[in-house]
Amino acid sequence: MALSVTNSLTDEREEFEPTGEDVLVYVCGLTVSDDPHLGHARLWTHADVITRWLDYAGYDVRHVENFTDVNEKIAARVGERPEWETEADVARHYISQVIEYMRGLNLARATVYPRVSEHIPEIIDLVETLIDAGHAYEANGSVYFDVTSFEDYGTLSNQQLDELEAQGEPDERSEKRNPADFALWKAGGVSPDAIAEHAKHDHGDDPPSGQTWASPWGEGRPGWHIECSAMSMTHLAETIDIHIGGHDLVFPHHENEIAQSEAATGQRFANYWLHTGLLETDDEKMSSSLGNFFTVEAALDEYGPNVIRTFYLATEYGSKQTFSEEAMAEAEERWERLQRSYDAAVEACDSVDATAKTADSELRAAVDDTHEAFTAAMNDDFNVREAMAALRSLTNAVNRHLDSHTTYDYHGLKRAVETFESLGGEVFGLQFGAETDGDVGLAGDLVELLLGVREADREAGNYERADELRDSLADLGVEVQDSDDGPTFRFE
Repeated sequence: MALSVTNSLTDEREEFEPTGEDVLVYVCGLTVSDDPHLGHARLWTHADVITRWLDYAGYDVRHVENFTDVNEKIAARVGERPEWETEADVARHYISQVIEYMRGLNLARATVYPRVSEHIPEIIDLVETLIDAGHAYEANGSVYFDVTSFEDYGTLSNQQLDELEAQGEPDERSEKRNPADFALWKAGGVSPDAIAEHAKHDHGDDPPSGQTWASPWGEGRPGWHIECSAMSMTHLAETIDIHIGGHDLVFPHHENEIAQSEAATGQRFANYWLHTGLLETDDEKMSSSLGNFFTVEAALDEYGPNVIRTFYLATEYGSKQTFSEEAMAEAEERWERLQRSYDAAVEACDSVDATAKTADSELRAAVDDTHEAFTAAMNDDFNVREAMAALRSLTNAVNRHLDSHTTYDYHGLKRAVETFESLGGEVFGLQFGAETDGDVGLAGDLVELLLGVREADREAGNYERADELRDSLADLGVEVQDSDDGPTFRFE
């Protein structure tokens, strides 16, 4: 059965056909302005499972997921902590968090994680291309995309141009030819009104304005939408295979990505658009702005990565999902059942009671059926719910075999163990046989405590002891880096 996906661009189920030898996947990443929460992690996890399945199916995958580190929400947090002196300081803090929690959730590493701030030259080049092609215009140092110049504008979101509301901040309206035009480049820094809207502390009479860069139109900052087009083209190609993002980004972000990208290149920007449903709590979207979120750090502390991933795998990527204590309890039960069956299969397979001549045709057929059903489900628009059901059916077969035999089918159990590890581990990212219920945040707190002891030794002149402590941390997989601002660390 060939892989088919639901393409948001056409709203139809289509057979997946990559454009080249590599499958090019771009994921709209996080604006790093606040603690990442389980709504963000739902997108990360489904994107992770999608790329894992493509890799498992034999494709060479190039997976790019960006960090938006230039944004008025980030600039508004400057000064909130003494060490947050610039927009870059705030972004660096939250990028570090995201990377830590991605590893804590056992996400496979993307090919690259580009940041907006390091792609300003590419963004400016793309804006210049659009101006030269007659799709964009300069106004008072800002540059806007002319939506009337792109015939297919509104196709992704199924909207008519004359029905669209104005895009952007109120101060842009007098500069734009059409209310629906959107900013590619904004003159100057972040406005005081925008800072006030997003600030979580009082800036007084000197609000930050964020970083600006020189451009042919004067000092300014890139628009939100142009950033993803520039990063995608830089690290993938003008035409990519799959673009993944949250359903709340269909308009205006993804609609504008298509318009500016295709207007610049004359090529289709993305062949398949996959949109993840939102995570809700109490019938509302989980959101930092609404304050109804459960952070990834707290979730890892309370549930561990396997339970969180099992929770997400209960619902297909395109459907919305509800977070609740009851839903997490059910996920915990499902995960523990898988873990118990895996552990029992491993123990029986490695026991003296597993023999070469014991054969259980039912167990062996169940392994074959699991592979067949799992593959059919994942090729059916990455239907993780049905794929997980296939894994659960294997637990039933393993348990029946162990309950009904005094000597065990070594070959059948070995294949069952390998199936758990390949489908549940390699594809679903579950960690069988590993102690993963600990808190990644707690581990970080313990390292911070040890670094405090090390700093005290250094201040007292006990450099040899401080070096021994750093070496001991390195042996445990913690890399310590000293700087003028104090030590930092990362888990290897």
